[in-house]
Amino acid sequence: MINIAVLGYGTVGSGVVEVINTNYKSINAKAGDEINIKYVLDLRDFPDNPIQNKIVHDFDVILNDPEVTIIAEVMGGIEPAYTFVKKALEAGKSVCTSNKELVARHGLELLNIARDKDINFLFEASCGGGIPIIRPLNSSLTADEIDEITGILNGTTNYILSEMQAHGSDFEEVLKEAQDKGYAERNPEADVEGGDACRKIAILSSLAFGRHINYEEIYTEGITSISATDIKYVKAMGNSIKLLATSKKTKDGFYAMVSPVIVTPKSPLYSVNGVFNAIFVHGNVLGDAMFYGSGAGKLPTASAVVADIVDMARHSHCNVIVNWTSKALELMDIGAVKNRFFIRIKGEKAQRLPEVQKVFGEVETFELPDVEGEFAFISSKMSEADYQEKATKVDGIITMIRARM
Repeated sequence: MINIAVLGYGTVGSGVVEVINTNYKSINAKAGDEINIKYVLDLRDFPDNPIQNKIVHDFDVILNDPEVTIIAEVMGGIEPAYTFVKKALEAGKSVCTSNKELVARHGLELLNIARDKDINFLFEASCGGGIPIIRPLNSSLTADEIDEITGILNGTTNYILSEMQAHGSDFEEVLKEAQDKGYAERNPEADVEGGDACRKIAILSSLAFGRHINYEEIYTEGITSISATDIKYVKAMGNSIKLLATSKKTKDGFYAMVSPVIVTPKSPLYSVNGVFNAIFVHGNVLGDAMFYGSGAGKLPTASAVVADIVDMARHSHCNVIVNWTSKALELMDIGAVKNRFFIRIKGEKAQRLPEVQKVFGEVETFELPDVEGEFAFISSKMSEADYQEKATKVDGIITMIRARM
């Protein structure tokens, strides 16, 4: 019997218990032993729930029990999760987590402790919910040299943008709807400002490129400035807007960024809508690969956590090598990254186009019959620094969105 503890009995924690109880026969067969939930740590009591028999309020009960060899941390946040996980690893207990904040900030340190103890620290659920992506990067794709990862890594923002495009709604209206449906937190800043996607692309990049990326160094821009009018233009063009997290190796070096991007129907990410996530990977041998599925939610995320539990049970006292080293990956200055740019500008096209062309060169223009006093254009490909310089020479820019066309 393999005794485990679950830290946190919220959405994901209760899902972990449910998945193990529902699929216990197949899970035990795959683990090669019986998985037994001995403890569930939570500050609360659940008197009407059978789980109450396993509830403890003191982490030291779990830490000091030699029978517990695996811990699933699903509390979220940095503290006390970091302290608990570090103590558990130092005590020789393998740990898995769904906590992207924890992995992005302390993952390298925790991996090193696990390696020294010949145990495991796994985090499949931290980046794509139920989408298997960590394990493929760490095993299935090791024969490739990955040169790009681009993903829709946040279901909340993807839902908001999808609904804005489907119904022509404003951002604030759809955000409230997302909150009412439980797709967005009451404080949605981490999602809508891009922080959640930023942490996830930092983790994925560190694994794919084998060198540490500090998420605080990644250029990050959210979706709060995207308006219904922006969506109307993009929809009329036959395209869509996605919040993309990208890390890429170019001839000039590596870059990583999170921002709204206009994509065409040719993009594999174009048709990923609602709360679904998708991760595009390009390798020099494999070519293109796409990972798609539920990026969040109780059971999809819990399923990934339980998969890590099974993996740790099968590798008891045997460290699974993770390709994430302490050597830092130096990122390019974001100003050197090249894109095309969609720009809305005040004024009549006939009057202002010569001025625009003088600064930006030949551009592709767009007008909407029910939007007066402005027009839009798409620039040629140029660096971020070039765009910023040119933008200072043209008055009346309303919106800029990067475009992959």
